[in-house]
Amino acid sequence: MVSVGSSTLEGVTATASPESSYTARHLSVLEGLEAVRKRPGMYIGSTDSRGLMHCLWEIIDNAVDEALGGFATKIGVVLHADSSVTVSDDGRGIPVDVEPKTGLSGVEVVFTKLHAGGKFGGGSYTASGGLHGVGASVVNALSSRLDVEVDRGGKTYRMTFHRGEPGTFDDPASGPSPDAAFAPFTDHSELAVVGRTKRGVTGTRVRYWADRQVFPKSAVFSYDELVTRVRQTTFLVPGLEITVRDERGLPGTPGEAGPHEEVFKHDGGAVDFVEFLAPDTPVTATWTLRGQGSFTETVPVLDERGHMTPQEVQRDCEVDIALRWGVGYETEVRSFVNIIATPKGGSHLAGFEQGLLKVVRKQVEANARRLKISTKDGGERIEKDDVTAGLTAVVTVRLAEPQFEGQTKEVLGTAPVRGIVARVVEKELGALLTSTKRDDKAQAALLLDKVVAEMRARVTARKQKEISRRKNALETSSLPAKLADCRSDDVERSELFIVEGDSALGTAKLARSSDFQALLPIRGKILNVQKASIGDMLRNAECAAIIQVLGAGSGRSFDLEAARYGKVILMTDADVDGAHIRTLLLTLFYRYMRPLVEAGRVYAAVPPLHRVEVIGGRGKPNEYLYTYSEAELQATLKKLDRSGKRYKEDIQRYKGLGEMDADQLAETTMDPRHRTLRRVRAADAEAAERVFELLMGSEVAPRKDFIVAGAHAFDRSQIDA
Repeated sequence: MVSVGSSTLEGVTATASPESSYTARHLSVLEGLEAVRKRPGMYIGSTDSRGLMHCLWEIIDNAVDEALGGFATKIGVVLHADSSVTVSDDGRGIPVDVEPKTGLSGVEVVFTKLHAGGKFGGGSYTASGGLHGVGASVVNALSSRLDVEVDRGGKTYRMTFHRGEPGTFDDPASGPSPDAAFAPFTDHSELAVVGRTKRGVTGTRVRYWADRQVFPKSAVFSYDELVTRVRQTTFLVPGLEITVRDERGLPGTPGEAGPHEEVFKHDGGAVDFVEFLAPDTPVTATWTLRGQGSFTETVPVLDERGHMTPQEVQRDCEVDIALRWGVGYETEVRSFVNIIATPKGGSHLAGFEQGLLKVVRKQVEANARRLKISTKDGGERIEKDDVTAGLTAVVTVRLAEPQFEGQTKEVLGTAPVRGIVARVVEKELGALLTSTKRDDKAQAALLLDKVVAEMRARVTARKQKEISRRKNALETSSLPAKLADCRSDDVERSELFIVEGDSALGTAKLARSSDFQALLPIRGKILNVQKASIGDMLRNAECAAIIQVLGAGSGRSFDLEAARYGKVILMTDADVDGAHIRTLLLTLFYRYMRPLVEAGRVYAAVPPLHRVEVIGGRGKPNEYLYTYSEAELQATLKKLDRSGKRYKEDIQRYKGLGEMDADQLAETTMDPRHRTLRRVRAADAEAAERVFELLMGSEVAPRKDFIVAGAHAFDRSQIDA
């Protein structure tokens, strides 16, 4: 019995549960920078190009913090040909004395200890970008080599690291290399003195090589992203000069032909930033909203005995906002905490939007009579999208030790900031909108008109979506009576021809294929929407009819999927007036239905200019040839002369679509088998916007200069007068 029990016990031991075999010895304790190398994504987000750039931001932000504190005025960033990068500044320099708790120099503490730095105690930086104290040490851990030099107290100090470990490299004569032989310090670390500096000269230089054991070869520094971030920083820190130099010679970069250097410096702050970002013509001037508030929070503080104890701390929050509204409907809002961009917003952006909506709603209600809106009986309310349409803003808050959601600092989590920002916006913007100064009063009126027009456009778009896309014969149609619709429900196959005038409509009705081709006539020249407000555009009968027929809304509410036709074809006369109408129509589509243009669904019909009647010999019927330009006509006539064919001398010149017979219009302009269409594309949106503004905008002087400059190249015979 005993032997049996023994064997049974052994069997039980052999089949022990997984829980009992999982003991403390299986736990890994990652010390120092080992955790960073083991899980880099926790600290820099990813190990692709984004993570590589994040490492660079950490080092640059440390230099910018010196500028924020008033200690640095110049920063340099150099992208070297050997894939390393150098960041230098003329700040105070990293402390080189011994830190008492660790017995290490300040330089080694900063670059080897997580959560160590000058941004915790409150004595060094009141507001900074690097806040978790892991920036420099994380970059060091993820670098195959990092060299740091500090100018301080008349001396230049130097220390080198290999994957976070301090030591010395045996560099060849050709220069420093991460592949050189490395000898780590054994007994104690040494911060070497390698030179002398002039009295008063201070600063820090950090050069590092990203570790390719962590980052793949495909991960590279983006010059464009670097320049964008640097430009943004110089806007946020007025007077700071940052130099960017690219020595890599990479194809597709400005420095592919040789070293390329750019210098950035802006003294105007957030106002200059808004002017740089704004894509459209202004409705208001660029306004600045400034204020501050304070709040208390409980934070752990290091006491005299080295213990962390909770303590109530008073925090000050400075708010600096620059904003302006333009005639467009795109919204561009950038938010920052100190100098750190928060692309996903946070409490400061929420407070900004809350204050903005509250103060604008209040002013709209106060001016309801002038704006002709009803705020009672279920009247429409102003929404956030109505207020932010056409808004360009830079929202910056400055405070000590803000709480971010994650090391990548994309979202601000400090809750009291929301109320502070909202109060500043309500007070400052409210004062501007109720100001009695003539300029402020006029701009406030224009802004309220724009917001109400955006609200009406949104309501109209919503109602249009509620209406069925197609009405059958038994239903009453809400579409304009002058629309000659097609029978097909197939959006991809259907076409909408916007034709000039009723005379052309009559011919086009006979020439079209009513199965898939719809016709909408417009009377003469529509409203110039580049000059007009969105309210004027919506009140214009021709513009409203086009938007209603397409059924996809307008502006920011435009829904490409809801468009009722696969192609929109502008069919105007082949004369100066026709070209003008086509330009007006394109302006409408580009400003208020841009996705339709970007999708390549807007076309211009190409009607012929001439018809040549070739005389058929020996009882053959006469043949008709169509040409689309004067040069093509002359080439056709020469070809006929060379081949000995005769043609009638009275060559017909079409000045309008109404001069064509239905079969001629169908054959040349409407029949997909024979016609020519020009697709309208906005490949370069910024260039297109500038051209539209030049040709159709409210500024007369630039248009006059354009006409005068091109007058010598104009052929007067082309004018039909």
